[in-house]
Amino acid sequence: MSDTLTRRELWGLAHAERAALADDLAGLDAAQWARRSLCGRWTVEETLAHMTAAASVGRARWVASVLGARFDFDLHNDRRLAEHRGADPGETLDRFRRIIGSTTSTFGPTEAWLGEVVVHAQDIRRPLGLTRTPSVEAVTPVARFFAGRDFTVAGRSAINGLRVEATDGPFTAGAGPLVSGTTVALMMAMAGRAAYCDDLTGPGVQTLRERCTAA
Repeated sequence: MSDTLTRRELWGLAHAERAALADDLAGLDAAQWARRSLCGRWTVEETLAHMTAAASVGRARWVASVLGARFDFDLHNDRRLAEHRGADPGETLDRFRRIIGSTTSTFGPTEAWLGEVVVHAQDIRRPLGLTRTPSVEAVTPVARFFAGRDFTVAGRSAINGLRVEATDGPFTAGAGPLVSGTTVALMMAMAGRAAYCDDLTGPGVQTLRERCTAA
């Protein structure tokens, strides 16, 4: 896999991962749609509606929404989520399917928007026990992006003073006590999802878990 993917290639990976998630969710029942996701207080359905909003709100509308919420980003996200949630889970999924091929985004590198897709997909899948994971090709540029800076998540801070190494791909970063595991588990831990620390090994795991829990 090339170390550097083009913007078009990154969006192609995002589209493929959205399509895979839509397929995974096609047979959910009402209780599953209402299950709490790994994304804070949102349910599975709400997290999916948030993903639809993220792929639908461009820069101008995003700025207007944030200003309207007086820079309360939770309120901004809740308003846009409600706008893109359907009358029932089936309609919410239909709305998500319609943005599978979207390249709409606001600010930041394309890796951040691919991260929006793959992280929230796992926020949904893990509590549902769905075993599909994003491809190593899709999660590697996101893991590298998270490790390099604190942007949408505090990824660089999460692994400060640690050495992280993927067991299924080329991703490595940092220096210090080792944390190893699949690329998706490392990516999700850098995104603050403590549940994925259970999938990691090495003397640095406890430090990473404490940082995830604090986040």
